[in-house]
Amino acid sequence: MMAEPQQEHRWLERFLGEWTYEAEAVMAPGQPPVKSSGTESVRSLGGFWVVGEGQGECPGGGPATTLLTVGFDPRTKRFVGTWTGSMMAHLWVYDGWLDAEGKVLTLEAEGPAFSGDGKMATYRDVTEFMDADHRVLTSQVRGEDGAWSRFMTAHYRRRA
Repeated sequence: MMAEPQQEHRWLERFLGEWTYEAEAVMAPGQPPVKSSGTESVRSLGGFWVVGEGQGECPGGGPATTLLTVGFDPRTKRFVGTWTGSMMAHLWVYDGWLDAEGKVLTLEAEGPAFSGDGKMATYRDVTEFMDADHRVLTSQVRGEDGAWSRFMTAHYRRRA
């Protein structure tokens, strides 16, 4: 079952390397944004997947370790992956797409709603490459009214 990496797999190579990030998140409506920072190391897994391990601060305090996987499924023609963090028990399963210009990767996943009442919500992580050494991640959640609300923005810069 040997496969050859596709153009979309090669596109993911722009994530490879050592990064630092600075993030700003809104933890609750009406509260000021909370800032955090950290590092991420991203490697390739066989040319099909990128695997990123992050170390930093959890918004609101405490250390956090995160693990990201992203690949491309030629059968469905969709980007797929997972995200998990040391601060929660939920495994986020991504499904997404690349914009026509090849600059913006959008990944959606279901996860626990901020309400804490056991309900699930749809989340969207949008990564835009500003240039080869700077990418911006914007995280959004879809409300019950169907509108998307941004709750986090992180700027990743490649370490020199």
